[in-house]
Amino acid sequence: MPPMPRRDLLKHSARLALAAAVAPANRTAWAQVSNARSGIELTALYAQQSDEGVLLSYAVRFELSREVEQALSRGVAVVFVAQAELLRSRWYWMDQSRALATRRWRLGYQPLTRQWRLNVDGLSRHFAQLNEALDVVRKGTRWRIADAVAPGEEADHHIEFSFKLDTDELPRPLQIGLGTPTGWDLSVQRRIHLAPVSR
Repeated sequence: MPPMPRRDLLKHSARLALAAAVAPANRTAWAQVSNARSGIELTALYAQQSDEGVLLSYAVRFELSREVEQALSRGVAVVFVAQAELLRSRWYWMDQSRALATRRWRLGYQPLTRQWRLNVDGLSRHFAQLNEALDVVRKGTRWRIADAVAPGEEADHHIEFSFKLDTDELPRPLQIGLGTPTGWDLSVQRRIHLAPVSR
């Protein structure tokens, strides 16, 4: 194959440089659009050590779609899941999982009493309005997700957090009928570093 003329070579190099510069921006934009399309936003996420262990606080902003609200009004319960995994970074191998914490809320409507029932950690609470129940789901404060990390090792650890509406918990006929789950895709993920111990 004959060598590429200098002018064509310069053009080719410029195209490659432009592609490399644009690619990360495209990936970032895709992540932002993905969250926007799913109808959920993670507005706060913070983890810190204390004498109690590793504590996580978070807040998510979302509204239920018409499809989800219709299912709830017909007696179908929905499940929200928050999950946090503490990992230790290792340059020579995959990150090591140190702890995994999960919190689940089961939300249902009771037509006879016209109340919303929210189950979490084996306890039930009742609410007159849907938004009152959702406000409990939307935020968590000082959630203990792991034992404390040894002092000075915080920088080697990070937390992967996720929050979603779990469609796997829906009745099987409804799962099959969903197909492409328009209105049911409610999920967000983020990674953060662990802050030093608070005194």
